[in-house]
Amino acid sequence: MDASTLQEAAAALLSAYETGKPIAPLIETYPAATLEDAYRIQQRLVRHWAERGDGVRGHKVGLASAAMQRQMGVDQPDYGHLTASMFHLEHQPIPIGDFLQPKIEPEIGFVLGSRLRGPGVTVADALRAVDFVVPALEIVDSRIQDWKISIVDTIADNASSGGVVLGSRPTAIGDLDLRLVGCVLHQNGEIAATGAGGAVLGSPVNALVWLANTVGPLGVALEPGHVVLPGSMTRAIPVSPGDTVVATMAGLGSVTAKFSGEERS
Repeated sequence: MDASTLQEAAAALLSAYETGKPIAPLIETYPAATLEDAYRIQQRLVRHWAERGDGVRGHKVGLASAAMQRQMGVDQPDYGHLTASMFHLEHQPIPIGDFLQPKIEPEIGFVLGSRLRGPGVTVADALRAVDFVVPALEIVDSRIQDWKISIVDTIADNASSGGVVLGSRPTAIGDLDLRLVGCVLHQNGEIAATGAGGAVLGSPVNALVWLANTVGPLGVALEPGHVVLPGSMTRAIPVSPGDTVVATMAGLGSVTAKFSGEERS
């Protein structure tokens, strides 16, 4: 895709964000689009937001499970950016009208204490860079109609990012074996899904290493204070107005997201 076409695709996604009206799959409109094109479109979205004061505060890893990779026909994860406006306070009503087709996923959130930049990052490097971990809920969303996404669509659409809720209890990463951390996800008081940290590339730490080594050659570093979401421990569940979702993680505590029925802000 040439620069003009990339900008056209980015503008279509930005319009979906602004109007709340999803668009047709990009892979249908631009059938020759590659993964490289998709990341270039994503970068245009991030630059647009940054120019308007919505700066990057972290990253997310998607497609971290083998099942999702098989579904998308890929053999590696993808990544997106977390901006300041995506973070919501625990227990405070989140206007569901700010999203198009929201779903929610439980994740172990890394908060970095030092800079991490690839290539060449090892598990040891990643562990040293993490200040603490917290339970987190990621709101995933798609600007593509009916979630009919290809790998190109989800990457271009900032890895289907929507929002983040972080728990307020920090835990030292050395206090837990993240592979064995179990999670129970409740929606309106009923169990909606269960999972464990090992579902995320064998260990969420592996996702952090992959991310640092993937974005490093692009000139991007993971900065102190940034949040990294390594991937979901369970399937994503749709959310509706008035829903309350609680993720409880062994050794980490819980995190709660509440959704209001408010219209788009």
